[in-house]
Amino acid sequence: MNKILHAFKAAFPFTLPICAAFLFLGSAYGFYVVSKGFPPIVPILISIFVFAGSMQFVMVPMMVSPFDPFAAFYMTLLVNSRHFFYGLTMLDRYKNMGLKKLYMIFALCDETFAVNVGTNIPEDVDKGWFYTFVSLLNQSYWVIGTTFGAFLGSQISINTKGLDFVLVCLFLVIFVGQWQGTDNHKPALTGLGLSLLSLLAFGPKYFIPPAMVMMIAVFVWSYYKGGGNKCQ
Repeated sequence: MNKILHAFKAAFPFTLPICAAFLFLGSAYGFYVVSKGFPPIVPILISIFVFAGSMQFVMVPMMVSPFDPFAAFYMTLLVNSRHFFYGLTMLDRYKNMGLKKLYMIFALCDETFAVNVGTNIPEDVDKGWFYTFVSLLNQSYWVIGTTFGAFLGSQISINTKGLDFVLVCLFLVIFVGQWQGTDNHKPALTGLGLSLLSLLAFGPKYFIPPAMVMMIAVFVWSYYKGGGNKCQ
């Protein structure tokens, strides 16, 4: 028990900056879903059992449209395809961690990946429990924010026109954060360039899927061209 508590105390401070962001974005998500006519329990359960961040926002228009399983699968695969590369990077770190590994794979998100990869864990801290608590705390912040926003949205009635724009803001914040967090801007500029090319070729309604396909192809090609070095 002391080992587990010690790992929790070590992990908690690294998740505090994420806490502020996830409480706000989670609240916006919960409010957004309820504004579309769903009961509060729906966004809460999605945050618990799906926990896909930006993809949860993308899901909302799908939930109010005619059911199209192929489109849902295709969009989910494209939006969250980056997790494939995260997973490759975390294979060694999550090795031999027992059942905890299953939850850590499920809860892996951009922010959790950044903390678990970028933190020098003290030698007296159990790495498996450290990684687990980072994952668990980050998801907990998202679920708490979702719960607050969902029940707030169910209790007040306001004009929610334009609330959909929160998704654009979410991606913009992620983009700016990643731009400021690295000196290598080639991936970002590549993504912008391919998105613009796809927009001109396919129009605003259909440009996202081909843009994502082109990005994946370019980054996979660059990865193997560079010798397949893992991100550290």
